[in-house]
Amino acid sequence: MSLVSPAKGVGFINTGQHCFSANDHCSSKNFLHSSFRLCERRGKRRCGSLNARATVVKPEIDFEDPDWKKKFQDNFEERFNLPHLRDVLDVNPRPTTFSLKRRPHMDCDIDLEERRNGYVHDDDRALLKVIKFSSPTSAGAECIDPDCSWVEQWVHRAGPRKQIYFDPEEVKAGIVTCGGLCPGLNDVIRQIVITLEIYGVKKIVGIPYGYRGFFDDGLTEIPLSRQVVQNINLAGGSLLGVSRGGASTKDIVDSIQARGINMLFILGGNGTHAGANAIHNECHKRGLKVSVVCVPKTIDNDILLMDKTFGFDTAVEEAQRAINSAYIEARSAYHGIGLVKLMGRSSGFIAMHATLSSGQIDVCLIPEAPFHLDGPYGVLQYLAHMISTKGSAVVCVAEGAGQELLEKSNATDASGNAVLGDIGVHIQQQIKRYFKDICIPADVKYVDPTYMIRACRANASDAILCTVLGQNAVHGAFAGFSGITVGICNTHYVYLPIPEVIASPRMVDPNSRMWHRCLTSTGQPDFH
Repeated sequence: MSLVSPAKGVGFINTGQHCFSANDHCSSKNFLHSSFRLCERRGKRRCGSLNARATVVKPEIDFEDPDWKKKFQDNFEERFNLPHLRDVLDVNPRPTTFSLKRRPHMDCDIDLEERRNGYVHDDDRALLKVIKFSSPTSAGAECIDPDCSWVEQWVHRAGPRKQIYFDPEEVKAGIVTCGGLCPGLNDVIRQIVITLEIYGVKKIVGIPYGYRGFFDDGLTEIPLSRQVVQNINLAGGSLLGVSRGGASTKDIVDSIQARGINMLFILGGNGTHAGANAIHNECHKRGLKVSVVCVPKTIDNDILLMDKTFGFDTAVEEAQRAINSAYIEARSAYHGIGLVKLMGRSSGFIAMHATLSSGQIDVCLIPEAPFHLDGPYGVLQYLAHMISTKGSAVVCVAEGAGQELLEKSNATDASGNAVLGDIGVHIQQQIKRYFKDICIPADVKYVDPTYMIRACRANASDAILCTVLGQNAVHGAFAGFSGITVGICNTHYVYLPIPEVIASPRMVDPNSRMWHRCLTSTGQPDFH
């Protein structure tokens, strides 16, 4: 028997389920004795704290087994099967109150026969990956076996169902926004409220300032309605406010019970999703009829399996202003060097896409592509070359790039994220030192637009994405799903189990075609 880990073992190929606990990790005793070893099955996972992180386990597959592909697909289907209220409760479906054929001033009792054929069937699926690679060395190849066999991986399609599992008259929906600011938060809040009202929900509340709003006695619920949210999309920020960190899972679920909330919509990134999954598991454990649905909010675009997350397009567009300013400053100065630091803790998507769209960047530095500043192949010598040949240069760096060059503080923020050193300031200082040492004058202009980018209003592309994500979050809750998130995958809107999207951050593949395109655009060499 030959047990082999797949080439380029990445998050979505991982066949192991993930245990959620602040201190526990998946261990060998948690696995089944088969060629596909899994952590304890859904329903037996232990709930962790809101700062829980998933443990990624690379699969071991016996490629000599003639049935390995079918076993892999069966395992994939089991992992991506969506948690449902039926898993723990004896609940019966009822005809939906969401009509696709509405008349002015109609009531909710509409004959199903009058409805247009526009509902999504529970068996509808979308392909997770659509490219068939011929070789593990192909650009961006994500192969399961050494021969890059084509293996279908299907995920649940999002949208309204004909059958729902909640009586809208009995629903109290809560909305909470966690983490940092991101363009589009108000757009999602607005659309969730509007869609809930179309279903017939009368009780909708906002939980202020993230998870803190569940346990801080000084914070009260914010009643929401279409009248309240009608124009909030015209401004940036969040109507509900944001904060990092939170109380224990138990305390939050106690608060959910006390408030009578049975639909909870949570907007946030990877850490927020981990907290939402812990909340879902605790509700599951207590046998509560509560649907927990996430909408992925991260400006960094670093959530697994998804084409993009809301706020990303706006961030890239707004970054152009900073890059253009740095370019003008650099071109206008004698031996000018413009340095722009953009967001991206572990993933360089904003820096990469902003570089591609601007056409003004000479050097792009991201966390996924290590680099040296000093030495014959370092960034500093290349900048000296650019000054001697072009007369100026522009550098774009992601905030999480080059952290190995900085002193580690071991400090963490309220969400449990490591506090990063300021790579922008470090590079600025190193550029000045280097050019002083080689007796060449250099005028360095440093631009950090972080908070300007986060606080702005969503652009048209993100506004559309936010609208559809908000609608589909409500459809998913009424369909009885819980512990899920909604996203866009290969241009299709899908539902995904939360554990599968928080196994690790989504990162730029340095072997991908997009990164190769970025290098072609800048013309920069390999700095490592």
